[in-house]
Amino acid sequence: MQKREAGKSGGSFTTPAKRGRPFGSTAAAAAAATSAAATAAGDASSPASLLGPSLQITTSLADQNNKRIVLALQSGLKSELTWALNTLTLLSFKERDDLRRDSTALAKIPGLLDALLQIVDDWRDIALPRDYTKPARVRPLGANLAVTGFGNELTSSLDTTSYPGPKKSSNMEVSSGKRHRSIDWWFEDDGLFNLDEEAHAEKQQCAVAASNVIRNFSFMPDNETIMAQHRHCMETMFQCIEDQNTEDEELITNALETIANLAPLLDLRIFSSSKPSYIGMTEKRAVQAIMGMLGSSVKAWHCAAAELLGRLIINPDNEPFLLPSTPEIYKRLVDLLSLPAVDAQAAAVGALYNLAEVHTDSRLKLASERWAVDRLFKVIKTPHPVPDVCRKAAMILESLVSDPQNRHLLMAHESSFAEMLMSDARYSDTFSRLLYELTSRPNKVTAARGVWGM
Repeated sequence: MQKREAGKSGGSFTTPAKRGRPFGSTAAAAAAATSAAATAAGDASSPASLLGPSLQITTSLADQNNKRIVLALQSGLKSELTWALNTLTLLSFKERDDLRRDSTALAKIPGLLDALLQIVDDWRDIALPRDYTKPARVRPLGANLAVTGFGNELTSSLDTTSYPGPKKSSNMEVSSGKRHRSIDWWFEDDGLFNLDEEAHAEKQQCAVAASNVIRNFSFMPDNETIMAQHRHCMETMFQCIEDQNTEDEELITNALETIANLAPLLDLRIFSSSKPSYIGMTEKRAVQAIMGMLGSSVKAWHCAAAELLGRLIINPDNEPFLLPSTPEIYKRLVDLLSLPAVDAQAAAVGALYNLAEVHTDSRLKLASERWAVDRLFKVIKTPHPVPDVCRKAAMILESLVSDPQNRHLLMAHESSFAEMLMSDARYSDTFSRLLYELTSRPNKVTAARGVWGM
């Protein structure tokens, strides 16, 4: 298969690019910031000089305070959590093309990944849907007793004249109002040990910050193997994207990009391995979660999900879990090809490029998908602003025509392929091979070679 053979035409296999870094992290932005700082040094009234002091952290801080960082995350104290998360955010941040030797590896801080995952798990234990409405709370315990402990006896006593004590109307009205308010408070309150809205929001912010640190760590090659083989990490990340309709959007994005970064090393069989399970995630649930993200209307989510599928299928061990869903996957990826967003088209082409190389049945399903050939050809003809995307789309068409069962489906596009052969020299070799495969017969090989210049 093409994706597993380094010597086949189309270039050797390279490690897939990571997902995008935060805004302002590119080398151009860094250079612009440096020039702005130099300008500000000569002009004290410039806006850049009014931004205040900057915080710089040396990487030796992780070695000197590794135990303190983990203990701060585990403490649950607001000040300690804030310090630890801010420190880890700075230590884990890395430029897209930065080859620093002082990057912080998870192996240097034992227990760090588990401590970060625990913060996310703590939030998910108390998380509520975004459209949650608190229902009425029913307390039937002791409803038939004279004294319930919930204040029900006060309601009946205030409605009658048998309340013991002085019967002054003014005092009764005042006391009645106070007691009714206390009863309403009891029924509306969620409980003594539950969090208020402010504390609930703080838990959510900590979980999002922890997921961002985990995402940043997934960009470092030293951490990829550790994280991809960490079952608790994978279960938590997949559970976050599984609850896309209820979970925080930034948390979902961080989890999805983490999985996409680790996908080349991810084996879905980890969910059925002997490693301890914290959530009970299965291979089927994981694939369904990815399919849910692929069908999302959020561009960042369905693009990342398409890239994730294209990277997962590279591992042959993941094929048994992904192939049952290929009809839905092909349909959605072909739909993404019709979107005007160039990044969605690039993600779909990249995924189809790897999926089409699995086996013959995959190519048959893709070729029989309505509009698949038309939209792949449109990506080349438009053309897509990234030349590599056009090259992959042309190679997908060449891969489809290599199966004799698909030739009758692609024969309707013979004139379009011939036009592209004559008009665009960049893809002349690819389309000449495509047309040769499309029109060649056992007894007409010489004629086909003469027509298409093979």
